[in-house]
Amino acid sequence: MVNSRAIFLIAIVVSAILARLFPHAPNLAPITAVALFGGAYLPDRRLALVVPLAAMLFSDVILGFDLPGVTVAVYVSFALVILLGFWVRQNRSPLRIGSAAVAGSLLFFVLTNFAVWGFGTIYPHTTAGLLQCYVAALPFFRNTLAGDLSYTVLLFGGFALLQRRFPILRENAAAAG
Repeated sequence: MVNSRAIFLIAIVVSAILARLFPHAPNLAPITAVALFGGAYLPDRRLALVVPLAAMLFSDVILGFDLPGVTVAVYVSFALVILLGFWVRQNRSPLRIGSAAVAGSLLFFVLTNFAVWGFGTIYPHTTAGLLQCYVAALPFFRNTLAGDLSYTVLLFGGFALLQRRFPILRENAAAAG
């Protein structure tokens, strides 16, 4: 059963993904935070996987896709962050949320840059080429980490404040309603 809280959570996830459509610095986007938030809060685990991935797909249709292998790496990293959200769901402490956000940033960095090296033609397919790819991506990682942490604070902190203000958004109220 979908209740008011679930509808509100879905709206938050979809809205945050749509924020990708607005101009922003490279890699300074809400994607990891949305995946983490969806995994931590959407009531049904299937919904937690489908809603963020579908919203991401919708925004990619508008923005365009990368090389197929890189696109797959992006979606795999996004799905893994949703799974991190399932871990956060068990205990939504600031330390656990922050750790998961940093882990999500690292996952995205490692997987997507490995795909850029493996499927692209910019870097030689050698160990040195892989290292060169990761080094060249470090400035983007700074933005990734800053965006992931900022949006994580915004989503998790904002929703915690909203739950205090509007009791209907609390889990126990949603279960009763």
